[in-house]
Amino acid sequence: MASNYGSDQEMERALREHFEAEAEDLRAPQNLWESIEGRMDLQPTRHPVTQVRRKILGALKQNWFPMMATGGAVAVAASAVFLASRATQDEFSVPESIAAAAPAAVPTAAPAAAAPAAAAPAATAAPARAMPPATPAARVVIREVPVERIVEKVVVKEVPVERVVTQQVEKVVTQTVEVERVVEVEKVVEKIVEVAPMSQAPPPAAATAAPQAAASQTVGTPTPARPPDTTFQDYGRQPFVATAEDAVSTFSLDTDRTSYQLALSWLQEGYEIEPDSVRAEEWINAFDYGYELPADDWGFAITSDVAMHPLDGSKHLVRIGFQAAEVPDDRALNVTLVLDASGSMGDGNRVDIARSAAEAIRQSLRPQDRLAVVHFTESVIHELTVEHTSPDASAVQRSIQRLAPHGSTNVQAGLNQGVRLADRIRRERPEAYNYVILMSDGVANVDATNPFAILESAYDRNALNPLRLITIGVGINNYNDVLLEQLAQHGNGWYRYLDNTGQARATFSRDNWLALSTPFADQTRAQVIWDPDLVRSWRIIGYENRVTSDQSFAEDRKEFAEIPSGAATTVFYEIELHDRARARAGQEVALANVELRWVVAETGQSRSQRTEVRGRLDTSLSASGDPLLELGAIVALSADRYGGLYDGEYVAEISRDLTELDDRLRGLSGSLGGLGAYQDFRFMLEHMAERARAQAPPASPSGYSR
Repeated sequence: MASNYGSDQEMERALREHFEAEAEDLRAPQNLWESIEGRMDLQPTRHPVTQVRRKILGALKQNWFPMMATGGAVAVAASAVFLASRATQDEFSVPESIAAAAPAAVPTAAPAAAAPAAAAPAATAAPARAMPPATPAARVVIREVPVERIVEKVVVKEVPVERVVTQQVEKVVTQTVEVERVVEVEKVVEKIVEVAPMSQAPPPAAATAAPQAAASQTVGTPTPARPPDTTFQDYGRQPFVATAEDAVSTFSLDTDRTSYQLALSWLQEGYEIEPDSVRAEEWINAFDYGYELPADDWGFAITSDVAMHPLDGSKHLVRIGFQAAEVPDDRALNVTLVLDASGSMGDGNRVDIARSAAEAIRQSLRPQDRLAVVHFTESVIHELTVEHTSPDASAVQRSIQRLAPHGSTNVQAGLNQGVRLADRIRRERPEAYNYVILMSDGVANVDATNPFAILESAYDRNALNPLRLITIGVGINNYNDVLLEQLAQHGNGWYRYLDNTGQARATFSRDNWLALSTPFADQTRAQVIWDPDLVRSWRIIGYENRVTSDQSFAEDRKEFAEIPSGAATTVFYEIELHDRARARAGQEVALANVELRWVVAETGQSRSQRTEVRGRLDTSLSASGDPLLELGAIVALSADRYGGLYDGEYVAEISRDLTELDDRLRGLSGSLGGLGAYQDFRFMLEHMAERARAQAPPASPSGYSR
């Protein structure tokens, strides 16, 4: 049982005795505070939660550290303080909950004289100070309080601060130090509200609305750690290939853009972009390049552009765009929602986002459509399962509204149940399109956790009328991008990321959802055959996990992309030309042939389409007359270069390229500055270039005086 202590001196003695018994050799390094403060300098200051944490840390430094001078106590307190104020450094492993709320109520006092913490004897501890009187009606017990959780609930969720502090503090269980302290709730509240007033909660997309202002506050700060427990796959970068060895490039098309959305969300939350998270093709395809629709509704409009490389005068860029036709959305839909109700979904507003997306889908469906709902934790929650019925059925609405987090995560069980229900309604309504929609943070930890093992147990053997798996990712911390991306890619569907409830409602508004849920082409892939007489070598930008063997091009395969009605896909190549090609710089030249193959979603019929890749070789991006072409080139090259930032030997080159691309992007402000997409990407590229410059090695000294 915990004991109450009447003074800070008694508390200090109890702490010292406890840690001397548990760890006799525990000593704090002399530079302990400087180390912690250095870590704090990594935090961006524009995020309100971060500002609150820094405020609390400042109070701790001024009030607790002088009085806790013994080595063991200081070391433990410092570790606790750092955890409360950190933005999650993966290399640290300390207890998750901390005793850091109390200092907010301690009166300010001058710091003690600096002295080596480990060497300070107990007798030199700062004089004990009396606890402030507590109002009986407002007394709460502070036990190792996870301050960051309280602050995030106050700032982000707009919950009444008094209720948050009272409820959260009282239910926290002491994990390491059994010491209770009584403080005044009003003073804890005052300290929090001083930095983050409840009337001014930050909008989710604040950085999007004013990216330049946000950038000015954070550019130049050292890189903070990425969110904890995020899982990405580094697919490497495609190399240059000599046409004399292989002149054929084969890849599956891709309309995903989640990698880009995740990166933007990270920056808006105060983190830097993780290079491993960058899939360049998803950044490219996040933008609308204004391609014209095909003249008929049976195929694609394929366009190509050639321009001089903006970073290397010895190379050229080639863009190929594939624009799908728009087809009527009058076919019925069978939709199965598979909702992750595990405990990790309780982090932040994940459940709110998933619930908003599910409700938006329900409202977007028509009377001829059918909807089912599955909830899962470590197993399927059968009492919340609703088999396919009218979207307006009260049972469906109640099931969606009852989504709540608890338990472990068995994605396999949830998808298996979803596929069973989807297969049953498919047999009853064979004329309908069939979608299984998984909403999750991807953190599978029960049964199969590998995407291929999960898909194998939920395998769909009907290729003529397939189940299309859509994955919707939510959350930043504790997020598995690999699982969700691979499930969608190999489940004949697509992958999206949702950052907030407004985005969820917009993505699945009636118009958007009906377009996304009307497939135009299945198993879509392209093959580009370069002319070896003109092209010396070629390199595809991105598509690392979409590249496939040349032989597979003739095969209809499930992992090839589904393309929704009216969707566009873009690919960029870097190429090197032979001298004989350069001699034709003033002419339009056919550099390659491109063939597209797909399966018609409605009939299952295989189709193909061919055209030439043509362009003038003396045209620069800025002289092309198409600012969206130049924007796409900058996006493609920036994502490609930044994704290789971990390649230490190339950091200097990457830094140079990103800085030059950033300068070029600024030059497009006159023509594209009114687009939100341009402003968002400019905000991102400024950060990317700054991070690369910070990691680049210093230039070698020239030997000349300054």
